[in-house]
Amino acid sequence: MSPLIETVLFVFGLVALGYLAGLTGYLKAEAGEAIAEFAVGVAMPLLLFRTMVNADFHGSAPWSFWGAYFAAAAVTWAAGHLVITRWFGRDSRAGVVGGVSSAFSNLVLLGIPFVLGTFGPSGFEVLSLLVSVHLPTMIMASIILFEIFGRGDEQMHPLRIIRSFFRKMFSNPLIIGILAGWVWRITGLPLPTLAVRLVDALADIAGPVALFAMGLGLCRFGISGNVRPALALSALKLVLMPAVALGLVWLVGLPPLSAKVAVVAAALPSGVNSYLIASQFNTGQALASNQMTIATACAVVTTTFWLTVVVQIFG
Repeated sequence: MSPLIETVLFVFGLVALGYLAGLTGYLKAEAGEAIAEFAVGVAMPLLLFRTMVNADFHGSAPWSFWGAYFAAAAVTWAAGHLVITRWFGRDSRAGVVGGVSSAFSNLVLLGIPFVLGTFGPSGFEVLSLLVSVHLPTMIMASIILFEIFGRGDEQMHPLRIIRSFFRKMFSNPLIIGILAGWVWRITGLPLPTLAVRLVDALADIAGPVALFAMGLGLCRFGISGNVRPALALSALKLVLMPAVALGLVWLVGLPPLSAKVAVVAAALPSGVNSYLIASQFNTGQALASNQMTIATACAVVTTTFWLTVVVQIFG
């Protein structure tokens, strides 16, 4: 078996094990929420902290890397918004849900262990550059669009947007882990031996725990109606976004590793953030949950395809 295919099957196999554990009732939905909270609140922040402290980011071309990825996200977001509003005739608030579902890659629960398994620590260092700005950028875009489309005729208040943004950012454990790692890195001090052992013990299990938690969480969402628009949004997320990203990374001449990580990150399915935003809008929850479930299932095939493409192109 090809090492690339084996890695894809291993990653999605852990997701499938979590899903089966929930589907059969072996673990309850409450357990899935608790495991996910541990992964996102403890293990992943420590993994990001360790990466920020130890990583060598030289040669990663962050500005071109960010530009290519977020340009692809913007194109796909716009396409998702138009598909929902023009093709399926939904309102603008549902269009925002369609846009974010099309463009918000699951970089944490799925992306971090996938890139670690595929490209190793050097690939994860590149992905960390994206994770450090991905959540703030996408949440800011979501907040602004929520203010524009979700308030009706009510005036948009910039101060409210700024307050909401910073409240979400500085209470997010992933952002805290990244910032703490950068601060420690700036000091130039080595981590005490005991701290290294504690961080390593929890950071090393972040990937498998996150993947299992993701699968267990999918049981809570399921598929109920809105299948056709969810399929259309899944096609945008899994086909259009990585295709645009591939063209852009080739156009700007990214280093091979950065190019591969950017395309693979763009090819990942949507995560739970799209559903949370839909819940905040109080519209499109079924659309977001269906799209997330369908895209995750289809990503077993599409991610393998894009991974094979970038390896053939960039080595």
